[in-house]
Amino acid sequence: MTQFSDLGLSAPLLKALASEGYERPTPIQAQAIPSVLAGRDLLGIAQTGTGKTAAFALPILHRLAADRRPAPRKGCRALVLSPTRELASQIADSFRTYGRHLGFTVAVIFGGAKYGPQIRTLEAGVDVLVATPGRLIDHLAERHARLAEAEVFVLDEADQMLDLGFLQPIRRIVSHLPKQRQNLFFSATMPTEIGKLAGELLVDPAKVSVAPAATTAERVDQRLIYVEAERKRELLAELFADPALRRTIVFTRTKRGADRVAKSLVAAGVPAASIHGDKTQGQRERALAAFKSGSTRALVATDIAARGIDIEAVSHVVNFELPNVPESYVHRIGRTARAGATGQAISLCSDDERPLLRDIQKLTRQTIPSEDRRRDPGLAVMAKARAAQEIAAERGARPGSEGPPARKAAAGPGPSKSRNRRRRRPPAAQGASAGRAKPQWHPMDA
Repeated sequence: MTQFSDLGLSAPLLKALASEGYERPTPIQAQAIPSVLAGRDLLGIAQTGTGKTAAFALPILHRLAADRRPAPRKGCRALVLSPTRELASQIADSFRTYGRHLGFTVAVIFGGAKYGPQIRTLEAGVDVLVATPGRLIDHLAERHARLAEAEVFVLDEADQMLDLGFLQPIRRIVSHLPKQRQNLFFSATMPTEIGKLAGELLVDPAKVSVAPAATTAERVDQRLIYVEAERKRELLAELFADPALRRTIVFTRTKRGADRVAKSLVAAGVPAASIHGDKTQGQRERALAAFKSGSTRALVATDIAARGIDIEAVSHVVNFELPNVPESYVHRIGRTARAGATGQAISLCSDDERPLLRDIQKLTRQTIPSEDRRRDPGLAVMAKARAAQEIAAERGARPGSEGPPARKAAAGPGPSKSRNRRRRRPPAAQGASAGRAKPQWHPMDA
């Protein structure tokens, strides 16, 4: 099958696909859609960026259109679970895009947003509900949501669900679903626990695998640079001197690390923003919008965003720090080379990260081409200059000055310490107004 028209999809869906310029299905779509249309459960193993969302969204919309009925009150006809807010929003957008000529209602529910609008949306019922596990459990516990009439259940990015500790929440949600339903299970890798969960959920599933588990995208040019941990920021700034890094995602292991790296890039003249779990939804959306528009060259993210950012024009991925979980490397670099494009992944590796590198290369069965920038004199000079600037900033001084700015000179020599003591009022005489006096700011307090 080489055309979407060969898959048996309804005319409104084909019309929507044509308006988006999609004519040929990807391998995961060509293999999965016929089985899902036939009503079978599905186990799909595919790399990120291979078109998994359309592989389940299109046949679900076709099924709902073939049997139109009102959405159940407080419930949904199709439920999709996603590990992150960003991915949930993108899945919901895909359903709206593909179903634009069908008139179905699509809602997305995740944490970090107000409960009120979500409760009102659920009250009326929706055809397709896309949710993150935590917030959905909250609504189920408060009886704002009911899943007893769901016809299709999709678990997307199941392995990341496991990484984020969602295994038990998923089982709780499944307990609210009807026994008679269609289950679609998608994952980029298949660790043992995920295999067990698939065995619990799926009944005689069709199995689709378009790439061996834990393989990296073929169109990603991978590169490894050995460097001291304390000189990574200088090397990162040097990399961004190349205009080819026009839209780059930089990955760190921690939230504070993401903020520090973004701040250092801005100091080096590179427009950058950070995105992680401590950011509000508004902050995350603004950072993504700036990145998509190109006004921000670098988006610094933790692994929570590794599979939650679907932007086709990402030119590079930089692993500022290697991930603790080797599977996360596959997902990180899968943010580039999407939709048929090519991309480059650059990993910075310090000596203490060598065990993580060995785990990654063992998992992917690849040896990443490398170069050694340790003891690089140029980076050493840059690191020394940065350290001096940071010390000056902590002292409240301008870069290049030898100390904090001097206070404004007095007209005369000024009173002596003893005279100051004579002039100071005793506590009783100061009265209540002294307690309200604002402290005087001094550069050393910054």
